[in-house]
Amino acid sequence: MRQDGWVNSHKVFTALFAALAVAALGSSVVHAYPADAPKVPAWAYPQGVHEEPAADDGKLYHLPGTTQAFTDTQINRVNATIDWFPKSHPVAPPPVITGTEKYKACGTCHLMNGVGKPETGDLQGLPVAYLLQQLDDMKNDRRHPAYVPSSLTGMVAIAKALTPEEARQAAEYFHSVPPVEHIRVVESADAPVTHPGPHTIQLPDPSGARAPIGTRIVEVSENVERTKLRDPSTGFVAYVPVGSIARGEALVKSGGASKMACTMCHGADLKGMGDAFPSLAGHSPTAMARQLFDFRSGSRDGKNAAAMKPVVAGLSDVDIVDVSAYLASLKP
Repeated sequence: MRQDGWVNSHKVFTALFAALAVAALGSSVVHAYPADAPKVPAWAYPQGVHEEPAADDGKLYHLPGTTQAFTDTQINRVNATIDWFPKSHPVAPPPVITGTEKYKACGTCHLMNGVGKPETGDLQGLPVAYLLQQLDDMKNDRRHPAYVPSSLTGMVAIAKALTPEEARQAAEYFHSVPPVEHIRVVESADAPVTHPGPHTIQLPDPSGARAPIGTRIVEVSENVERTKLRDPSTGFVAYVPVGSIARGEALVKSGGASKMACTMCHGADLKGMGDAFPSLAGHSPTAMARQLFDFRSGSRDGKNAAAMKPVVAGLSDVDIVDVSAYLASLKP
């Protein structure tokens, strides 16, 4: 299945259409933003499904390794977030754990250790100035969702609702959390068939069906039920095309057609340099690929985007998959 038509940027895809696009086997369904920008592949923009919640019966949910227990309402239905392992990270400021009536707490989607998920990205250890710049870009409409609805759609609204002090508190908190290894990269000719689920989690088909991977990255939770409970200790496995890690390493170190190696700005170890160039090592390959597609299409057009545009201009979809696979395979 392939959707090649251009869609005017003023039209909004419904959640159902987006969910069907992502669910398609090996789909390369695309929706570009803006209308005259290069196309972007659906797999890099995970979509979720909305299900009307059943009445909360008061059941307490538990995880191994912690005495904490929470109800469905605490996990999913309030703007504050839960903290399964409160002793594993610094004390969280209100924007990260409490939220307000205007926005959900940052820890809801990025999780309390900042590790995030493929649709939200990893904030651990990122420079304060870099995080504040991203919030400023969102607040001032310099970052646009390539798919609507998307996680970025909600993030733009949050960025607009945060006060400068709240933004700084959140940025300083996530900067203080040391990175942990949470991605297992597996080269494979095929990958699990997935369907959109709650919290934008991609759920493996119950039948265990697999499909050719093609030019995609398929990233799924190591333990779906724990991820549904917003467990920050559960990692992800990323299926990538055979040979992509070696090809990606060559591109990262040579710069490919642009001749601008990633190491020139992001450091020899790819763990970042200064405030403008964040760490790339060990992050979700889905999230990294999405950023590269957004730089290439122009939907990510913030203050520091100018430095990335010539780097990604000549990258093909295959190149972006390869680079993301290699970067994700590194230790953070």
